[in-house]
Amino acid sequence: MSKGLIGKKLGMTSVFTEDGRYIPVTVILAGPCVVTQIKTLASDGYNALQLGFKEKKLQRTNKPQQGHFKKSGGQCFDYIREVAVDDPAAYSLGQSLGPDLFVIGEKVDVIGKSKGRGFSGVIKRHGFGGGRATHGGKCHRIPGSIGCSAWPSRVFKGKKMPGRYGGEGKTVRNLEIFDVRPDENLILVKGAVPGHREALVMIRKPKFSEKK
Repeated sequence: MSKGLIGKKLGMTSVFTEDGRYIPVTVILAGPCVVTQIKTLASDGYNALQLGFKEKKLQRTNKPQQGHFKKSGGQCFDYIREVAVDDPAAYSLGQSLGPDLFVIGEKVDVIGKSKGRGFSGVIKRHGFGGGRATHGGKCHRIPGSIGCSAWPSRVFKGKKMPGRYGGEGKTVRNLEIFDVRPDENLILVKGAVPGHREALVMIRKPKFSEKK
């Protein structure tokens, strides 16, 4: 069954397994998420749940949103995302979903936005090696020649050059859930996920299974 949660990246830490292995993990505050709308194939053309995360004050919510949230109990939220589900009838408006939606050892996709690094050069952005530092070398961190001579007399699209780096949507696929702590609304996943601390992330069932 398709499933997913909205969460917040709290940071990274490391844990030891019972057999003494050292595992880096990312700690995610997963929920609680409240079902604010149920979309069905008959009414909307697809099956999905609209989830709300991070409650906010009523006076900080505009009137149209207040009317929308009123249908699911009146709680207002900062973030709203949709999650595809196979059977919307299994859920109800106002239902709270937490980390117990997932189990230890399960594989998930984590979606977030990478850290924004602003305008960056080719060494930082693409990993260029740079020019020589000695013997009169004067080209240390520049990209070098990009000319294409008389033909085609232009620079091809996609050329690796300086520019805006980071701040893009990223999906890390098939991460393993190391631990689930429903009492604290925490999920620990092996490895790193996109974004800075406190960044918004989506945890969902893998879109593509890992090849064996």
